[in-house]
Amino acid sequence: MKPSEVRELSIDELVAKGNELRGELFNTRVKKSTGQLENNAKLGTLRKDIARVETQLSEKRGATT
Repeated sequence: MKPSEVRELSIDELVAKGNELRGELFNTRVKKSTGQLENNAKLGTLRKDIARVETQLSEKRGATT
């Protein structure tokens, strides 16, 4: 997910996207532990995407309060 895509999302969409990414990260970790994950780089990518969403969310919440 590109940073420009994250900036365009509203607060509600950011919360939903963060929850979706956390669920995907959990599933990916389970696959890794069972040996079914082929692309180990996906874990890092998901963590970075979650960080992007959380950063943008905190910036938008700070601007509105």
